[in-house]
Amino acid sequence: MRTAMSFFRKGALAALFVLLASVASAQLQFDREELVIETQDGKRHAFDVELALTPEQRSQGLMHRESMPPDHGMLFDFDDTRPVSMWMQNTPLPLDMLFIQKDGTISHIHEMAVPFSQAIIDSRGPVSYVLELNGGRADALGITSGDRVISPRIEAGR
Repeated sequence: MRTAMSFFRKGALAALFVLLASVASAQLQFDREELVIETQDGKRHAFDVELALTPEQRSQGLMHRESMPPDHGMLFDFDDTRPVSMWMQNTPLPLDMLFIQKDGTISHIHEMAVPFSQAIIDSRGPVSYVLELNGGRADALGITSGDRVISPRIEAGR
């Protein structure tokens, strides 16, 4: 009897592990919207972004993504204005993180976040949104702090 019970426990644990692993690796679905970054010299750069709106979506973010088109990104909406910390665990893409105030103004840019790093990337103050773009895009397009992000999501939250 003891051997049968031990076998049952091992089998149940193995099944639970497989179930948890498949749930953890499942990619969530994200709504999309177009947004524009308007630089201080009047240039406009359009992006197709996925929206990370729920705690689950914000937690997953761009983890496990191997590639992303140059004009795509992900906009994290934190529902309120607060200090935000990000990291790159399980994220193979280098990313630029644009920290955005409630009115759409970029307050800080962390360029070329290191893939798979567990280092904390701080917003350096309260923000409402973070936009993640492919690493190096902000510099290549001349996007800097003080530029403005225009999107339906940000306009609705003002």
